[in-house]
Amino acid sequence: MASTLSPSTTAVTPEQPAVSERIRNAADISVIVIYFVVVMAVGFWAMLKTNRSTVGGFFLAGREISWWPMGASLFASNIGSNHFVGMAGTGAASGIAIAALEWNALVMLLVLGWIFVPIYIKAGVVTSPEYLKKRFGGKRLNIYFSVLSLFFSVILMISGNIFSGAIFIKLALGLDLYLAIFILLAITALYTVTGGLASVIYTDTLQTIIMLIGSFILMGFAFAEVGGYESFIEKYMNAIPSVVQGDNLTISSECYTPQADSFHIFRDAVTGDIPWPGMIFGITINGLWYWCADQVIVQRCLSGKNMSHVKAACIMCGYLKLLPMFLMVMPGMISRILYPDMVACVVPSECMKHCGTEVGCSDYAYPLLVMELMPNGLRGLMLSVMLASLMSSLTSVFNSASTLFTMDLYTKMRKQASEKELLIAGRLFIILLIAISILWIPLLQMSQNGQLMQYLASINSYLAPPVGAVYLLAIFCKRVNEQGAFWGLLIGLVIGLIRMIAEFAYGTGSCTAPSNCPTIICGVHYFYFSIILFCVTLLVVLGVSLVTKPIPDVHLHRLCWALRNSTEERIDLDPDEKREEEDDGVEEDNLEDTRGCFKKAYDLFCGLQRKGPKLTKEEEEALKKKLTDTSEKPLWRMVVNINAILLLAVAVFVYSYFA
Repeated sequence: MASTLSPSTTAVTPEQPAVSERIRNAADISVIVIYFVVVMAVGFWAMLKTNRSTVGGFFLAGREISWWPMGASLFASNIGSNHFVGMAGTGAASGIAIAALEWNALVMLLVLGWIFVPIYIKAGVVTSPEYLKKRFGGKRLNIYFSVLSLFFSVILMISGNIFSGAIFIKLALGLDLYLAIFILLAITALYTVTGGLASVIYTDTLQTIIMLIGSFILMGFAFAEVGGYESFIEKYMNAIPSVVQGDNLTISSECYTPQADSFHIFRDAVTGDIPWPGMIFGITINGLWYWCADQVIVQRCLSGKNMSHVKAACIMCGYLKLLPMFLMVMPGMISRILYPDMVACVVPSECMKHCGTEVGCSDYAYPLLVMELMPNGLRGLMLSVMLASLMSSLTSVFNSASTLFTMDLYTKMRKQASEKELLIAGRLFIILLIAISILWIPLLQMSQNGQLMQYLASINSYLAPPVGAVYLLAIFCKRVNEQGAFWGLLIGLVIGLIRMIAEFAYGTGSCTAPSNCPTIICGVHYFYFSIILFCVTLLVVLGVSLVTKPIPDVHLHRLCWALRNSTEERIDLDPDEKREEEDDGVEEDNLEDTRGCFKKAYDLFCGLQRKGPKLTKEEEEALKKKLTDTSEKPLWRMVVNINAILLLAVAVFVYSYFA
């Protein structure tokens, strides 16, 4: 394999970069077709297997999920095509330090399973914003968090996954960017809209297996091509593009020479691109929001059979999170070794020629590796892996965003909505979400030197810290009240938005063209900014809470850590307004036999058919008790606790080894 792209890999036009061979052979196409058939079969099997005719069945899978599909779903929901593209791209550009974003999850998953989820379950909530409503009362916090979560879904999760998946599809198949997006979204939305959470979790499990098999194979091909690990380290430090000057620019060697600390995770606290204090504290602060309060993750844990299954799922996901360093970051670095002219391009006109954007082509590192190294059939498998990661993340976000909109916003607008209306509204909302996300993609493409993971990490640092601070204080500090939480969030959001909007207005710049953003706003590294924003929010929340009335304990039983085991009756601050559902049960029963075949098939497909008799009061109480039970059998509690300690030991080892 040549160290630079062959003539056949040179882009014909800036809009459509070509590769040496498109996926047009029978072997690749067959693998892709088989993949789609199997995924759709699993999705529809899960759809028909579960009761989707109730909100609990559709959104929480009836709390019947075992630890292994739940752990696989946690991993697949987190690892999207944005990770394959973004982690490999940032690895190609700057080395292994970006893997710290993944390894931080080993600790945060244990915090989720051992601290946050027990509180959520005892509170009896379906969504994480619903917990804040019970904890603080009032409507503004619940609505605020639901809207913010949906905003996060658009600017981070959905648009990031669509963009990264489209890069791969565009390079592999030569399709128009937006045509590829619409085809993928149509297939993805199909079983999300119809199947509910159970369908998503079981397809996630299948797709996790596909992702791991495909990416392990590619890693093997990549290391074999570069000559092994020792050769990989030596060659990466010399991976420099052949064109380093042009366009009347004087380009510093720092812009195209690999960093001296490329193989270190802990980097200089002042000059490092990912400074070590920011890596330890900033990523952890951002992780509080994503791993412990984000609806996509929390919803999976709330679907578990019991607490032991939830904890085991968190441990399983933690071990899987060790892999991105080896499956994504290092292959991305190898791609720079093999194709430096494209992956490490620095002259804007050269980058434009190779990938259609002036800020850099590092995000093409992983797709290019697949297209150049994999033989027929395996190339189709790797395209399936990218589709799997894209679709699993998108389905997870679609389902969770639909839950937030339906349960936290739509019910406020339509208090008398029937259960059928809620299910239809949630599904229609997914379509609106897709349209907004596609419109956001051009902004994403030009941010953070064209490095997707840097974009995702920076946006997280501007918006997530206030959320993490409020959730942390809500659980561990009884004295915090609604006024403190609201004003802390509002001030934190304003500060974060000022930084984010300034970066979009001035641009984040590149090595060849630095940004003109004022130093007082953009001069602080985004991970340091995250720490500052977190501390400011903590001070505001505590300060306002201390000068206003505390919440009496009678409203806090089982909602905060100090009262987590309380058996006293809790009086909700704002008792739920009972929705007066349209009682159409009699008519439905009478019409059951008169409906046509088409109507019956439609109701079955969408999960709108009635399922069994209405529960008695005793049965409802028993179900409620099951949904709020956090008890564990002593043996399994000991097993998961020992495994948690082992996972922490592994985390310490990998950090120490690559420090």
